[in-house]
Amino acid sequence: MTNTFADLMAHQRETEALASIAGRLGWDQETMMPRGATKMRAEESAALEGVLHARRTDPRIGDWLAVANAPDDAGQRALDLIARSYNRNTKIPARLAAELARLTSLAQGIWAEARATETPADFLPTLQEVVALKREEAACLSTGDLYDALLDDYEPGMTGAEISAMFDAMRPRLVALREAVLAAEAPPALDHVFPENAQLRLAKICATAFGYDWTRGRLDMAVHPFSSGSGNDVRITTRISETDPFNCIYSTIHEVGHACYEQGIDQDYLFTPMGAGVSMGVHESQSRIYENQLGRSAAFTGWLHGRMVEMFGDFAVNDRQVFHAIVNRVSNGFIRTESDELSYNLHVMLRFDLERDLVAGRLEVADLEEAWNTRFASDFGQRPTLPSQGFLQDVHWSVGLFGYFPTYSLGNLYAGCLNKAMRAQVSGVDDALAQGNAAPATDWLREGLQRHGGLRDPRATIEAACGFAPTADPLLDYLEEKFKAIYAL
Repeated sequence: MTNTFADLMAHQRETEALASIAGRLGWDQETMMPRGATKMRAEESAALEGVLHARRTDPRIGDWLAVANAPDDAGQRALDLIARSYNRNTKIPARLAAELARLTSLAQGIWAEARATETPADFLPTLQEVVALKREEAACLSTGDLYDALLDDYEPGMTGAEISAMFDAMRPRLVALREAVLAAEAPPALDHVFPENAQLRLAKICATAFGYDWTRGRLDMAVHPFSSGSGNDVRITTRISETDPFNCIYSTIHEVGHACYEQGIDQDYLFTPMGAGVSMGVHESQSRIYENQLGRSAAFTGWLHGRMVEMFGDFAVNDRQVFHAIVNRVSNGFIRTESDELSYNLHVMLRFDLERDLVAGRLEVADLEEAWNTRFASDFGQRPTLPSQGFLQDVHWSVGLFGYFPTYSLGNLYAGCLNKAMRAQVSGVDDALAQGNAAPATDWLREGLQRHGGLRDPRATIEAACGFAPTADPLLDYLEEKFKAIYAL
C-alpha cells in the first residue's frame, strides 16, 4: 500500500520545480532575452503553462486529498494549500490558462515598446485582450465580485471592500501630512552626475549590507525592477539614472527585501507549497521595511552618505542631516516607484480604483488614459504629459496582474507594524545601521517571519511576528513622527 501523502507531495514537488522554471523564463525575458525572441517565448510560456495546469488539475490530486493524512502541522498546511490551488485551478479551462500565458508574454514586450516610444495606441488593443481574459478568469473563479477573485491570488482572504475601507481610513492622515510637508521648505535636490558603474558597485554593497546571499542570487538590469525565484536561486534587478542614484540604490534595497524573504525560508519547505512567500502583501512588507524604515532611516543614510562620498567624490552635500532630508524628500512626481513614502500610497490607491473599475466593466480600456490623467490631477494637482508618466509606467497590467497593486499599500501597513514590534524587541538597531549593518533588524525579520514562508495565512503571519493584529496606526504614526522632524512641522 502506497503512502498517499508522500505520493501527493512527490507530485507537488515536481510541479513546484516546473513552476520555478517558468519563473526563470520570465526573468530571462526581462533581462537577457533578445527582442526578436518575443513570439517564440510566448509559445514556450504557453506550452509550459499547459503542462503546469494539467499537473495542478490532475484528478489524482482530488483522490489523494480525500484520503491523505498529514504527519504534522506543516504537512496539514501543505494539504490545505494544495487543496486551495486544486480547487481554483480546476475552475479554469486549460485553454484559458495557456492563452493567458501566451498573451501576457507577448503583451509585456508590446508594453515595453509602447512605453519607450510614448505610443499608447500600440498597446491598448493588447491590453483590451488581457482585460477580457482576466474578466473571463475571474468569472470562472467566482459568482460574486470579479475583482475579489483576482485579488485572492495575491492576498488570500482579502476583499476589495476591505482594501477600500483601509484606504479610506488611511487617506485623511496621509493627505493632511503630505499637504503640510509640501507647504514647508523642501530640502535641495541632488545636482550631480553619478556614473553608472559606480552606482552599480554601491548597489551591490547595499545589497550585501542587507544580507543578500550572492551565492544564491545575482543582480541585473531591467526596465521595471523586480525579484524572481525562491529558495536557492533568487534573482533581483535594478535600473540606473546617472542623475538620480537613489533610484538605483533604493530599488535594489527594495528588491533585496523580497529576495531575502525567499532566501530566508526554511530549506525543509523547498519545492513545497510553503516554500515561497505567503502573499504579496507580506512580501511587500519585507521590501518596504528594508527600503524605508531601515534603508531611509537617519542611521543608515548617515552611513550611505559616507559611502557615496567615497564612491563619487564631493557631490555638494556635506551635512548628513541634510542628506537624510534629501533621501526622504517629498515631491509631486509622476512615477510610483520613485515616489516618497507619503505619496506612494496615493499612487497605489489610484491604481486600485482604476483596475477595480476595469475588471467590473465600469471603465473601458479605451478610456483608461484619460481616467488615469484626470484622477492623477485630482490627487496630485498635475496631469501627466507623457504616457510613460501615466498609465504606461507600470508593467503589471500588461502581464495580467490585476489585484496585485493594493498589496503594495497593504505591505506598507504590515511594515509599519513590524517596525514597531522590532524596535520594541531589538536593541541597537540604529547603532548597527549607522555602521552599514542591518543584521539585528534582518535577523529578527528572518526568525519571526521569513523562515516560516507560507506556513501561516497572511494575517496570522504578521500577527505571529508582531504579537498584535495589524492596523494602519503604526505606519501613520511612524510617517508623522519622521516627516514632522525632517520638515520641522
